[in-house]
Amino acid sequence: MLNVNDVKWTETLSFRLSTLGVLVADQYAQTLAVHDLKPKHVGLLEVLGSGLAVSQLEIAKRMRVAPSLVVSLADHLESMGAIERLRDPADRRRQILSLTGEGRDLLAECTAKALVLDAKLAADLTSSQHAALSEALSRLAASYGLPVRE
Repeated sequence: MLNVNDVKWTETLSFRLSTLGVLVADQYAQTLAVHDLKPKHVGLLEVLGSGLAVSQLEIAKRMRVAPSLVVSLADHLESMGAIERLRDPADRRRQILSLTGEGRDLLAECTAKALVLDAKLAADLTSSQHAALSEALSRLAASYGLPVRE
């Protein structure tokens, strides 16, 4: 293990990941702006599209955000025709969200934009470096309880 005096703060994994994360998140947010969306809107679409959760409360837990934020995100997506809200017949207090066809198309467009950004981000990596980075990020995400592709 390195001694704290041997490493600059800017060389730490924490600094580099957080700085790169902010830069990439900003770039992705700019690409989504054409759809009047933010990354969390796409996160909600993905949760619904993958079947990970359907109620607003379950979605909030899955996304690790306040339930009130899910309500706001859902309001916007519903006004765009991307999702539908239905009352759960078994529990009238519970709102069930589902993707519409338009929502599936929107999610596909946002995913395509992310793939373009991924290609730019990895442009200077060899294929083995890209694979290693993907594997490392998957392991880190899993260790934090985030969904990862098997």
